[in-house]
Amino acid sequence: MSKRPSLFQSLIPIVALILILITNVYLFGDDATYGANQLGLLFSATIGGLIAIRIGYRWDELLDGIVKSISSAMSAMLILLLIGSLAGTWLLSGIVPALIYYGLDILNPTIFLFAACVVSAIVSLATGSSWTTAATIGIALVGIGQAMGINEGVVAGAIVSGAYFGDKMSPMSDTTNLAPAMAGTDLFTHIRYMTYTTIPT
Repeated sequence: MSKRPSLFQSLIPIVALILILITNVYLFGDDATYGANQLGLLFSATIGGLIAIRIGYRWDELLDGIVKSISSAMSAMLILLLIGSLAGTWLLSGIVPALIYYGLDILNPTIFLFAACVVSAIVSLATGSSWTTAATIGIALVGIGQAMGINEGVVAGAIVSGAYFGDKMSPMSDTTNLAPAMAGTDLFTHIRYMTYTTIPT
């Protein structure tokens, strides 16, 4: 029996996943992210496994493939797991209020927006996460901007712009690690080629 799935067989789990996600969003709305979507992923993976068994794969071959796929993405998963603790630590330890206090003394309102973008980019490059940057230094910068009387939307735009630049280019970023792992290339080659589009934008 051939072990190569047909196009139709390959599309069945993908179509099932799309239909399940659409149904979940329709039934649960915003609450779909609290578990229903994850069940959809498991269900479509089960469908894919059943199709693989039907075309001739053995269970141990499927397990080897699952382990190989998970291990190639493990570094990105660990980064995702560890990121959440940083924001809470900064807030509870008083780092964010201290940043606001000293930021008001150091930053000049005439260069504040540029500085907010650059600082966000640097922090995001160091941490590898735009979300962590927005939840830590971003909160401090919004507080400084409010104290200076600068529009919050413009301040948020500067923070997000810097944070996403750092998140895209950081060797610590989960997506920057995941993409070359899935494509079969090394991390710094991936980053080098991203500079062609990221630096100009």
